[in-house]
Amino acid sequence: MNWIEVLGWVGSAILVVSLLQTRVLRLRWINLVGCIVLIGYNAVVGVWPMVGLNVVLAIINVVYLWRMLRTRHDADAYTVLEVEPDDRYLGHVLGVHGEDIARYNPGFAHDPAAEHSAFLVLQGDETVGVVLARDAGEGTAEIVLDWVTPSHRDFSPGEFVYRESGLFARRGFTRVLSPAGMRSPYYERIGFRPQGERFVLEVPAGR
Repeated sequence: MNWIEVLGWVGSAILVVSLLQTRVLRLRWINLVGCIVLIGYNAVVGVWPMVGLNVVLAIINVVYLWRMLRTRHDADAYTVLEVEPDDRYLGHVLGVHGEDIARYNPGFAHDPAAEHSAFLVLQGDETVGVVLARDAGEGTAEIVLDWVTPSHRDFSPGEFVYRESGLFARRGFTRVLSPAGMRSPYYERIGFRPQGERFVLEVPAGR
């Protein structure tokens, strides 16, 4: 097998790997790399219809990547919907995604009686995240759950709960404490400061 054949097999393998991704952003990046490799391979062997196909696919990936990255931190792209902690739809979402939630939030158990606030994060009509908080006393809102669907995990849509004006301040909270033991926390990127193994966000009065 010469290097040209190796290049073709590598490009095909990359495309297969891209289709196994659950994260949309990662899928697009890997698929774009696969398309570029196959453009080179098919150009070398002179299979021009496949060159054209992969050029079109690469352009589609670039367009979608540009759209996703442009709205990644755009509040207009998401809606934060407050619900009651015992809301039936919230319970349904937590039940359907229970295994994934447990993987990233070890020890989490939904207790509507103990939770003070519940928020669903939506993109259009799709629920892409859930944030649950309880009153920990002394003006502190402790996040019990901050979970995002696998397809949106590269976008951290939960940040819009903390950025939304007044969601915590109007309840009398002066700070927000991140969950204990959460895997892959992103809080420092959105204004939280480290406090031991957790993160704290100061909430200005009237925010």
